Amino acid sequence: MKTIQELIKTTFLLPQKGEKSKVMDLKQAISKYIRAGMKIHLGSSYYYPNAIINEILRQFIGKKADFTLVSKGININTINLVSTGIVKRAITTFHGDVYPVPRPNPAIQRAIKRDDLVLEEWSLFSFTQRLMAAALGLDFMPTNSLKESSMEKENYDDFRLIKNPFNESSTGIVSPLIPDISILHGWASDPGGNIIILPPYGTLPWGCMASREGVIVSVEKIVPKEFIMRYSQFVLIPGYFVKAVCEIPFGAHPHGMNNLGMEDFINYEQDYEFIEDFQKATHNEKTHEDWIREWILQCDNQWDYLKKLGYKRLLFLKGKAHKDSWQDELRDFEDKIPNSSCNNIEMMIVLAARMIKERVIKKGYEVILSGAGSANLAAWLGYYLLKDSGYHVNLAAEMGFLGYAPRPVDPFIFSFKHLPSCKMLTDVLNILGIFVGGKNNRAIGVLGAGQIDMYGNINSTRLQNGILLTGSGGSNDTASSAKEIMVVMEQSDKRLVKRVSYITSPGHRVKTLVTDMGIFEKLENGKELILTHYFPFHKDIYSTQDAIEKIKTKCGWPLKISSNLLKVDPPSEKESYILRLFDPKRFYLGAL
Repeated sequence: MKTIQELIKTTFLLPQKGEKSKVMDLKQAISKYIRAGMKIHLGSSYYYPNAIINEILRQFIGKKADFTLVSKGININTINLVSTGIVKRAITTFHGDVYPVPRPNPAIQRAIKRDDLVLEEWSLFSFTQRLMAAALGLDFMPTNSLKESSMEKENYDDFRLIKNPFNESSTGIVSPLIPDISILHGWASDPGGNIIILPPYGTLPWGCMASREGVIVSVEKIVPKEFIMRYSQFVLIPGYFVKAVCEIPFGAHPHGMNNLGMEDFINYEQDYEFIEDFQKATHNEKTHEDWIREWILQCDNQWDYLKKLGYKRLLFLKGKAHKDSWQDELRDFEDKIPNSSCNNIEMMIVLAARMIKERVIKKGYEVILSGAGSANLAAWLGYYLLKDSGYHVNLAAEMGFLGYAPRPVDPFIFSFKHLPSCKMLTDVLNILGIFVGGKNNRAIGVLGAGQIDMYGNINSTRLQNGILLTGSGGSNDTASSAKEIMVVMEQSDKRLVKRVSYITSPGHRVKTLVTDMGIFEKLENGKELILTHYFPFHKDIYSTQDAIEKIKTKCGWPLKISSNLLKVDPPSEKESYILRLFDPKRFYLGAL
């Protein structure tokens, strides 16, 4: 029998070598593990595997790839896979531009019009639950989402309403979604493929754990096994799920990388200028093809791509990622914020913020989850109006932000600038499943919409003429579960319609609609939205009746008027100024 000292040396000491090395050149990894016809899962937390996507495009452009893309969203680099015909089918929750404003993308529109792309629409939470069911080896998973939406009917093969055996109620269930392979970008990995990823986690890690053939991973840096052991709390994917690890600096560009909790690495910001240039290029098929040729096909690998970006640009993105950079940017705008009277969009956002404040105080809500755009700015301003009144509420964003204080200058809902102020960085399951949709949720949802009808049903997916919008994202999940929903949107008779042709989100919980003309509410448990407030807009409006007639011309349903119709007070100087600091480039606020 060996002595204790001998056992320590021969048995219990940690091995000097880790698992078999899986480090591989990216070009080799794609060639070895990606095959035509695969169902490829894009494993996205807050970071996208854009370098991997670019390499897939290089190797499969012009070939009959017939890929199915499994991704929470189709935007930026994945749009290129669609426009080149590499992806023929997409199982997704969002399809369009996300910055500077959420809107349909022309390249996706062209692919749909040519029948080059089939879209399978899901909500963000139900999409995540399908991947989770697959990873857990379950036959199905219950969900509160999708019921009474158009997605319920469209996805009959994978969504059903069944009788709850415990209380005879109706319960929605989703089938497992099993990809063939996942692609993922993370911060670091040891040679054995143990992957460090920092929160927020979005939809991770479920699709990666569910994929039949494992995960191809790119990372900013390959690190020793000892480094992984020191930061094991951030290892989200263990090595035995991983097929190949590729060291790819700036592998998420033009998205960024956040290093909160691991300052060993230098983080970098989203490259907004690059994203805007790309989106402009997609407006025309020829300019989009030229962009793909210049930025992907003529770059043999990531090193060529980074050389083309230039070190000054990369250094700028690193500097911009500093947690206090917003203060420097704000000083730059100090003398450029207008002090003129508000336009109608600003009026709408300020009034929505006041309504949010009123609802939170009256109902005791603890969480505000907002969609992007005007709804987002209204929630942010509402947060500060509440703060000034001594109420502290938790702002939430679906990808995993909770309890953040919105920073000025950048109106993008998922801006890196908000991360250092978060009370909690988590994932979609916690945000949409528990804090907004759980048994003890105390959340109000503030959403945008492409269209809304008199019953509050929301359409953000597609119009009756077939024109594609952007999809649900987390809006269906929020509208299906939050205690109350407020919708913020510009008004026209094409957007306020009698009946939406596609129900992205059911209207049962929609209590308030704020437009750039007035406020509509469901009163005393009513089913229809009626006009309760009107705005003091347009110089040609001199009376309440004039205002009502103007509003009626831009409302697509027979408008009912409250017997106690009120004229709202214009924004205060402070309300206007704070709002304009959120969006100094006026992406959302429009011209004055």
